[in-house]
Parts: sequence; C-alpha cells; structure tokens
Amino acid sequence: GILFNTGAGQHILKNPLVVNSIIEKAALRRTDVILEVGPGTGNLTVKMLEKVKKVIACEIDPRLVGELQKRVQGTCLANKLEIKVGDILKTDLPFFDACVANLPYQISSPFVFKLLLHRPFFRCAILMFQREFALRLVAKPGTKLYCRLSINTQLLAQVDHLMKVGKNNFRPPPKVESSVVRIEPKNPPPPINFQEWDGLVRIAFVRKNKTLSAAFKSSAVEQLLDHNYRIHCSLHNTVRSFLIYEVLFLCYSEKRARSMDIDDFIRLLHGFNSEGIHFS
Repeated sequence: GILFNTGAGQHILKNPLVVNSIIEKAALRRTDVILEVGPGTGNLTVKMLEKVKKVIACEIDPRLVGELQKRVQGTCLANKLEIKVGDILKTDLPFFDACVANLPYQISSPFVFKLLLHRPFFRCAILMFQREFALRLVAKPGTKLYCRLSINTQLLAQVDHLMKVGKNNFRPPPKVESSVVRIEPKNPPPPINFQEWDGLVRIAFVRKNKTLSAAFKSSAVEQLLDHNYRIHCSLHNTVRSFLIYEVLFLCYSEKRARSMDIDDFIRLLHGFNSEGIHFS
C-alpha cells in the first residue's frame, strides 16, 4: 500500500535471486556489523540479519522505517537490527565491517567518498548503482567513461564490477539499468593529501581531451595556483620563481588526462609540490 517516491530513489529490489546473489558476493560473516543505506521494505535487510551479528539500517523515510520495524517485530531478528532515521550524508557513519546497500542513485558519488574517507577502515562495500555510474567507477585510462570519478575512487580503493541488474528486478522499475560493484578500500591508503590530489585532478579533467598545458593556461587556474604559491612562500619564508610550466614541460605538457593513470598523476603532483606549487 506504500506509494514509493521514485524522485528520492525509492526503487525496491524485489527479485530474491538478485538479493541472494548480492549477499553471496558480500561474503558475510557471523561476527559482522553491516551498514545498509536505503533498506526500503527490508528485502535485503532480513536476509542479512539471518547471517550476521547486526545490521545498522539508515533510512530517511519514516514510512519505510515503520514497514521495516513491522517486518522484524516479534521475531528473533529484531534485536539484531538498529535503525537510524535521517540523511546518511549528514550523519556520522557508525563502526561497521561491511556496507551492503541498494543506494538511492542520486547520492552515489558523495556517499562513495564519504565511505572511502571513513575511519576506521571497513572490509568492503557491495553497492548497487546506476549502470553508467558503476562503469565510470571501474573505467581505465584511455576508455570513453574514464573520468575524475574513476581515478579518485581507484586511488583509494580496489573497485570491481560484479553483475548487471535489469530494471525489472525493482518495484517500481527505474528508468535506467543497474549494476552491483565491490569497493575494497586500500589499507593503508596511499600517502597523498587527498584534497590536493583532487584539486590537481579536477583541473586536468575539466577538459580531459585537452593537453595539460592547455588546461593550465586558464586564467582562473593560474590565479589559484599563484595565490597558493604566495602562501607557500610566506609560510616557508622563501622567494622563488613560479615554475608551473617548467614542471609541466618536463614530461607532461602534451599529455591528456583521459590517458593518464594514477602513477602519472602522483608523479605530477610530487613535481608541483617539490617546487612549492599546491592545489586546493
């Protein structure tokens, strides 16, 4: 009897075969605490409760919270379920071993990075995404879908596409196809300031088919880096020439972001930083 709000990403996974496949791929353990975002009416939740120590289900819609509570009320599963009501993007994440979720697709990108920057580390996340978003997460340099999302995610995690899920497996069916992805954070993480890394990658991928020399000739980019450079010189009591193009022309002026891998960007960032050029 519930009218689902598709504008808020409420598409309930109804196919039990898909639910079971997701749980199998998550390799759940009896001792696990699982974080689930957007549990809906609990089709995935109930199956996980049978296999783990605890499920922390985060739901923003009070109507669906009520449905989920009714579903486990009076059963042996009730004391293994904790429900948090509210916006997951505005909430501190609890401790958990793994995250398994059929996410509202409009929060996919911010939630992925909230997860990857969360501490302490979790073991893995098995997440349902819109198909194109999932393919961007796993895209490799030189491919059409390779973008800032791809390289930022792959810097922090191993990402694998697990399976496709057709729109008819949901109620109501979404307008797009879906995919399930496994994300395993790199522990320890690479020794890189992620804010600086993302600042560099953002500039490079504004026009990923342009050369880096063209990307860095933008007046807005030059002003930003000159401002950061002056702050660096002031903090370190040094005065040196602004060597942005010398750094670029060493190896990278004619390279394009679309074909550069993580190691390329790490070397470029270190080159800039060694000359006092920083990103934000």
